[in-house]
Amino acid sequence: MNSYNFVILTLSGAMETPLSSSKERQPNPNPSSPCPSPYPSPSRLWRPAAQRNLRNQWSKLLSSKNRWLSAASQGRSHATSLVNAHLSRRYMPDMDLGALRDMPGIRQKASEKLSQKQEVCRRGLLSSYEDMVSSVSHMVKASNLMRCFLKDSAVSHLVQFCDHPEDINDPGDGGGFPVFSFLSVPNFEKLAQELVEMFMLELNLKRLLVVELLSITCKESGGRSNSSSWSYELYPGEFDDLRTNSMLSEESCKPHPPRIKDWPSGDPVTWQANQLPSREVLQVYLTTWLADVNIDINRIDDIFGMVEEEMQVKL
Repeated sequence: MNSYNFVILTLSGAMETPLSSSKERQPNPNPSSPCPSPYPSPSRLWRPAAQRNLRNQWSKLLSSKNRWLSAASQGRSHATSLVNAHLSRRYMPDMDLGALRDMPGIRQKASEKLSQKQEVCRRGLLSSYEDMVSSVSHMVKASNLMRCFLKDSAVSHLVQFCDHPEDINDPGDGGGFPVFSFLSVPNFEKLAQELVEMFMLELNLKRLLVVELLSITCKESGGRSNSSSWSYELYPGEFDDLRTNSMLSEESCKPHPPRIKDWPSGDPVTWQANQLPSREVLQVYLTTWLADVNIDINRIDDIFGMVEEEMQVKL
């Protein structure tokens, strides 16, 4: 019995040696070693998140551009009607009315109607200008939201992104690598800034035209209204909107002087006079409005075409 037990123990001991050596050859799991994450890394998810963000922001830019063009067109229509009503009323006393000249009170009645027409056109012009300011505000906002930053998600396994940096070391530009095929985030930002600058310059110029056209009614009575002066708001909250668009001087708290691109600006306060503008001057105002002198529509089409080609999508 003892001999049997010895054999079993010997065999058992002999068998333990290779088994233990086999275990030694196998890598022991180390609890402290990193395990592969079942979730994609933030760097892998940044690109699709950045692509979605850029598509959204450029779609907003296109929508705001179209809204601007619509508001500018309506504003031109209101401005033309305002000028026509003003000139008709101004020259009413000397106008040949033909068979109507002997009708009692015909000139006074016509003048009152034209005055009402002026007021309607005045409100319409101001509303169109407010829409143009709003459109530029949306353009500026979209152009400033092109970057995509990693959002702190310690309580979640989802990788999230936001429009502002939560980590000062995160530039949000993906290291300057292409987001789609060739263009990086800074490239998209540069194109957007070129686009926005056109509309900001044109908005400032059109503001000068609006100020001059709105002041006609006051000048007709020989007065001067602060509500239609360059240094005063044209509607409540206008200066807040312009400040958001970086179009308000922090020193003077007045809108930046209007100018043509690549040309110096002047002081619009010195341009204003108490006398009524002539017919020729009013025609120049309307022509300037129509010309959109700061907007290169062909370049705008090129920019959006370039972006759509890069994204392989129709905005």
